[in-house]
Amino acid sequence: MIVRETDLSADGFPPARGKVRDIYDLGENLLLVSTDRISAYDSILPTAIAGKGEALNQISAFWFRTTAGLFPNHFISCDIADFPPALGKRAELAGRSMLVKKTRPIPVECVVRGYLCGSAWEEYRRDGTACGISIPPGMELSGKLETPLFTPATKAPQGGRDMNITFEQACETAGRENMERARKMCVEIYTRAAAVALDRGIIIADTKFEMGIDPDGQLIFIDEMLTPDSSRFWNARLYKSGKAQDSFDKQFVRDYLDSIGWDRNPPAPALPPEVADRTSGKYAEMKRVFSD
Repeated sequence: MIVRETDLSADGFPPARGKVRDIYDLGENLLLVSTDRISAYDSILPTAIAGKGEALNQISAFWFRTTAGLFPNHFISCDIADFPPALGKRAELAGRSMLVKKTRPIPVECVVRGYLCGSAWEEYRRDGTACGISIPPGMELSGKLETPLFTPATKAPQGGRDMNITFEQACETAGRENMERARKMCVEIYTRAAAVALDRGIIIADTKFEMGIDPDGQLIFIDEMLTPDSSRFWNARLYKSGKAQDSFDKQFVRDYLDSIGWDRNPPAPALPPEVADRTSGKYAEMKRVFSD
């Protein structure tokens, strides 16, 4: 069953919609529902991806559980039996929903890069830096960085585009104490997760974390964690620096959109069935790899 959107208004819970998730305010907690919508270059595509929402939800749950001993996160449960009775046992929620703690999100995307690719590679080729951080000369596309880089970005409203910013700019936006703590937490989680993934044959080239302040004033991980929507996943067996990598994430969709010359301005074009099917398969494979 493809679920493009959900609506629990009849139960008294109107949705707020992100690019991919439908969000329900339950009072003390939130219900996050991962739909089968897909976005690229900050635009929602008209084509839904079968199985995507369940994959995102279950991969996030895996990582929230795996890393909970390092730093706290907002995860409570993804079992609909634990959801408030007022929600009922709706079929469209099963497997794709997560009960989480409500927080105050910090207005910065927390990106950690272990390999030189994407916008960091473009900046490096132009300026020899990544988000203003100097990188040694002579590096190749997809080359492994000596140490992971914390490269924050703006958190654009829906329809806008996230932009890389310096650490100092992030501190001005979200506070130095928050950003110094976020940098430590994100780099440590990335390093641990990268080792777990490599044991399963996957390189996590980079990833984007979301952080929030809980009611006790504690900085915690929120939203999603280490999914194909927020990360670049590469096949470790096939990895070779100096070229673009075959990926298990949204990069496949971005590559298709670039190949047809889309200017990255909305509205986004539809995906042909073969691209949608291959994308669905990539999400399913990562769901299989990152499961308990």
